[in-house]
Amino acid sequence: MLLLARCKRVVLPKIRTRTKTEKRPYHSSCEAGEIERFIIENTEVVKEDHMTPEIQLRLFTPTCRFWHTRPELWPFTDPYWAIYWPGGQALARYLLDEPAVSHGQKVLDLGCGCAASAIAARLAGASLVVANDIDPVAAIATKLNCELNGLQPIAAVTANLIGKEPDSWDLILLGDMFYDETLADSLHSWLRDCIRTRGTRVLIGDPGRTQFESHSIRQQLLKLADYELPDSVKEDNYGLTVSTVWHYQPEM
Repeated sequence: MLLLARCKRVVLPKIRTRTKTEKRPYHSSCEAGEIERFIIENTEVVKEDHMTPEIQLRLFTPTCRFWHTRPELWPFTDPYWAIYWPGGQALARYLLDEPAVSHGQKVLDLGCGCAASAIAARLAGASLVVANDIDPVAAIATKLNCELNGLQPIAAVTANLIGKEPDSWDLILLGDMFYDETLADSLHSWLRDCIRTRGTRVLIGDPGRTQFESHSIRQQLLKLADYELPDSVKEDNYGLTVSTVWHYQPEM
């Protein structure tokens, strides 16, 4: 299976090979500068064919070496940060269209990947933005993507925050995180704690994956916006056509 295909088979509906948190050994001997150069050499700057042309991102495209290569040749954990997932696209679009949602807010982009939602929150005037991803390479990709968009680096945290004592976030963003039932259960519990103890607002972006639509959390969401996916995104995501932004309102 090709590297990009394997990433998509984990996150997209009906097909599952392994969870996003199962990792190959991270090459800790690599310096951050080496990883930055590796990312720059093996990605392409993309500012079209997605829902937020205001934001440039370093992503995998068909012109990139690792778009077609065998997975075992990739030296790090699977590069979920190199794909602009449809739930994240909807969230970022919503934040740009509705800047009051994040303006002046303390924002956490949980499972940030390429950090497009974090960047959108910063562009919309958030007072503090933290991008969280358990993959250290995603943290470096976040830094590079901030630079592409003329922003100072967003704080990047690689600890697993799910299940930890909630911090005082005004807004938590989750794009494309409900692809695995066990993860969805743990998110459900932790997000409820964030809302109960901190009054946090939680926004979720998802294109209608089976795992999301069938989970009990689906009954506790208020729809905020639907976005039709660009044709190229539809083609890359097994026929998904619309991505939705939801406000999570659990029963307390």
